[in-house]
This record gives sequence, C-alpha cells and structure tokens, in this order.
Amino acid sequence: MTPFKIVIPARHASSRLPGKPLLPLAGKPMIAHVCLQALKAGAADVVVATDDERIAQVAERSGVKALMTSAGHGSGTERIQEVAERLDWGEDEIVVNWQGDEPLLSPGLVRCLAQSLGGHEDAAVATLAAPAEEEEVFNPHAVKVVLDHADYALYFSRAPIPWHRDGFARERPQAVEGHYWRHIGVYAYRVGLLHRYVGWPASPLEALESLEQLRILWHGERIIVVTVAHAPEAGVDTPEDLARVERLLQGDSVQVHREG
Repeated sequence: MTPFKIVIPARHASSRLPGKPLLPLAGKPMIAHVCLQALKAGAADVVVATDDERIAQVAERSGVKALMTSAGHGSGTERIQEVAERLDWGEDEIVVNWQGDEPLLSPGLVRCLAQSLGGHEDAAVATLAAPAEEEEVFNPHAVKVVLDHADYALYFSRAPIPWHRDGFARERPQAVEGHYWRHIGVYAYRVGLLHRYVGWPASPLEALESLEQLRILWHGERIIVVTVAHAPEAGVDTPEDLARVERLLQGDSVQVHREG
C-alpha cells in the first residue's frame, strides 16, 4: 500500500457561509466531522491547514494536527503547498486534499485515489470523475472531463464536451450515454507538483474557464482520473447544503443507535 498524507484546508472566510468550518452539524462543528472521517482513511499524517485559531483548536480536540497558514492564499492548493514545505515533505510523497466542507466524503474513496496516483508514476495528480447526468452535460456549473484510453485527463471544461455533432444538432440536444464524465473536485498530488504549481502563473485556459486544474495540463503535467459509478455526496456551500448534510448525518446517527 502506497503511504499518503491528508491535508484539510479550512479557512474561516466564506462569501456564502461565513465561518463555515465551525458551523454546527449533528452536535459538532463541521470541521470535527471532516477530521473524524479523514482519520479513518489510513493516512500516515492528517493535518488541518487553517488561518483561524478556533478551527485549529477544534481540529486538535478531534485528534488531528493543525497548522496555522497564511491568510493570503488564493486556493486550498496553495495552502497545502505551504504545509508540505513547512513540514519538509519529500517531493515524491502523496498528499490528498480533503476539503474542510466535505464531511461526507468516503475514507475508502480517498484511499483509492491516493493508491491510484501511487500506481501511476508518470502522473503528478489524481482526481475523480463519475458518469454525468444528461442535465449536467449542459450545466456550466458541472465540470466535464474528457479522458484518453488509459483514463488520463485530456481536458476539463464547463462546456458540454465532447461535442456530439449529430446529437447536439437536434432541436432538443441529447448526450450519448457513456461518453460524458463529470469531474469531482477531490485531488491527490505529488508534493513536487505542488511546489511547481505555486510558481506558475495562471494559464489562459484556466482564466477563461475558471478551472485551476487547467494550469496543470497547460504545463504538460499528467492527471490520472479514477472513475466511480456514482458521485460522492456533495459538500457544503450553501445553507441548503448545510441542512441536507445535517439530515444525512442525523440519519447515520439514528442508524448506528438502532444497530447498536
């Protein structure tokens, strides 16, 4: 089994949900749920990277190391790179980005992602994709990815790619089942890639699509894509998401209580 680490970037600021990592879910702050899930994945290290002492304190009470990082980072990727640099992790080590608003992400899926990257020495990054529903193909908020024969990413886009010339020419365009993959924004990185990434300027394609993973392809790095039958439960971006995850977590608690 390839050893790997998990970093959980968790900043306090959020335009839609200020203080999001500390919002209560099923009796605990959201970041506590994330920490407890991450500890189940079998990583050699789990670290919360934050800019807020309160988040760090919750992480440490949950049994996870916390590192105070710069408040000036523009992305979670930059925050993870700071952690790797400060902890002097080797360039070939594998780090999974488990976002601080993903309390329902599966530890097994994270482990699978890290192992996939470990098994593809020519890849610098691994990520996830699931079959796209027809409405997602035409939804710019659902990012699509096109794969080659070996499941390496060729391109990511908010547009409906690949373009089905005949099917999309109809009055009511239809996607062809089996040809469309929705990207799921969970990543495993080699540490060396993180160090290179923060030194690169944003690429023109990244700026057009507002997709930071295009910076990686622009600079000639390879991304291996792990395909799964179903997308994992979405994280928390809105008050409606918070209520949905609360219901699911409460349901899990009831189920555990009944089985116990």
